[in-house]
Amino acid sequence: MPHSHHSHSGQFCRHALGSLEEVVLEAIKQRFEVYGLTEHVPRYRLEDLYPEEMGLSLDDLSKQFLSFLNEAHRLKEVYAPQITLLVGLETEYITDDDLNHLQKLIKDYQRRIDYIVGSVHHVSTIPIDFDRVTYEKALANFSSEEGVCILGNDRMERFLSTYFDAQHRLIRQFQPEIIGHLDLCRLYTPSLDLKQYPIAWGKLIRNIEEATRYGALFEINAAAFKKEGWTSPYPGKDVLIQEKNGRFALSDDSHGPQTVGQYYLDVADYLVHVGITELWCLDRSLEPNHNGRYIYPRRIEGDWRHHAFWKHREGERRRITFQ
Repeated sequence: MPHSHHSHSGQFCRHALGSLEEVVLEAIKQRFEVYGLTEHVPRYRLEDLYPEEMGLSLDDLSKQFLSFLNEAHRLKEVYAPQITLLVGLETEYITDDDLNHLQKLIKDYQRRIDYIVGSVHHVSTIPIDFDRVTYEKALANFSSEEGVCILGNDRMERFLSTYFDAQHRLIRQFQPEIIGHLDLCRLYTPSLDLKQYPIAWGKLIRNIEEATRYGALFEINAAAFKKEGWTSPYPGKDVLIQEKNGRFALSDDSHGPQTVGQYYLDVADYLVHVGITELWCLDRSLEPNHNGRYIYPRRIEGDWRHHAFWKHREGERRRITFQ
């Protein structure tokens, strides 16, 4: 403590800023003790590239990811006296081909990948977190079936169910150590009550139970606070991870040095508000876990609220209520 398990840099992610080393230096400056470097895995269809990536080839994306691994491990060694850096990846699941490639990538670079952040950013091959227009397109994809118009709750139910089914397959096949932004599916509808969609809600609970069973950590993702209408991190407080004995870890999901540790004090307020007193982080292990990765979840000793990390932000920290 403090720690983050999910980050990006402009060096290896076109919608982020700054170099990977600048991200690391900012994490050191802010007194992070454990910091995860987790760029996106490559995509394998040209139609899945984002506008800022136009001009890149699929081969470019694969080379970029290998360059990330090389640079991340270099930084891991250089700054080892000052910070524990973990080298991971964030998944993509657009088509089944992505999972096939992910399986091969993990096999090829197994000893260089400390852990996996299991995330879903697409529903039926359409991005759901790029912008509202694209999200609406993904939702509209569920508006008709065999000539029958599907609107309102039925459409949303199918959209959410498809998202959680993709998430479930990712969880079952790869057993990621970190579950990334669990409820990203409501990024543009933060007040959406998932319990109003019983089929989708059942699938969400299934996913939580599955991930909890093998020991995953659910990230408290601070980046949600910068999204319009969000007053909590991902996942929202209505997601019943605590009731299912799920374990939590912190992530800033930074996209450059300017967002390292951003909104962590808001996260602290949230954790106190919902009664989360126990946090976990990943740590290196001498023995491989069930996936063959040399990492394990470690419970943060003591009360996280009393860590010196918060004292170095004394002015803002006054907002945190201690009980």
